[in-house]
Amino acid sequence: MALELGNEQERPQPLRVRTYGDPVLRRKAPPVDEITQAVRDLAARMIVTMYENEIRGVGLAAPQVGVSLRLITLATHDPDEPIPPNASPGERMLSPRMPIALINPEIVKASSAMEEAVEGCLSIPEVQGGVCRPASVVVKALTLGGQTIQAECGGLLGRCLQHEIDHLDGILFVDRWREVDSMAHGTQLRAIEKKAIRSASGGRRS
Repeated sequence: MALELGNEQERPQPLRVRTYGDPVLRRKAPPVDEITQAVRDLAARMIVTMYENEIRGVGLAAPQVGVSLRLITLATHDPDEPIPPNASPGERMLSPRMPIALINPEIVKASSAMEEAVEGCLSIPEVQGGVCRPASVVVKALTLGGQTIQAECGGLLGRCLQHEIDHLDGILFVDRWREVDSMAHGTQLRAIEKKAIRSASGGRRS
């Protein structure tokens, strides 16, 4: 079942997305010990944040909204659209349930085949670059209902899961760039980092 967001009056409020340079993005997030109402509320607000961001996101991790917990939300597929016939088992399982929240997700197996694709991130606005990742991964996680799921995920879902699980370990997609890409975007990244530091200090300039 997809996470219901309610009508406009009940709709959860979006959260502020933390950007490159914010220390919370570099912390290893602890697991969720109990699926409380607070966890469900956080998941709902994360989904609203994904949809209402200027650049609509397909995935979000709790550290990106300032909460160090192993919780991610995904919206890599429109459930009203057909699922491609070559979709992976995980895509067939999760796509009809999107947007969905996953708790304590972990990669239990990764394919030896690698694929490179361009990635972006809500926490690093206006920056994109090629990232090489396993073509598919087997992911295990809990749903908000407490159900344990495990499936092989490929395509955009597989890549998004790897990207978001990286966030839970304090890893950003730019960390996986080749050196030439890091050098090309160095000035842009430093500007985003300085802005995040100013925001954390209440707007004071150093």
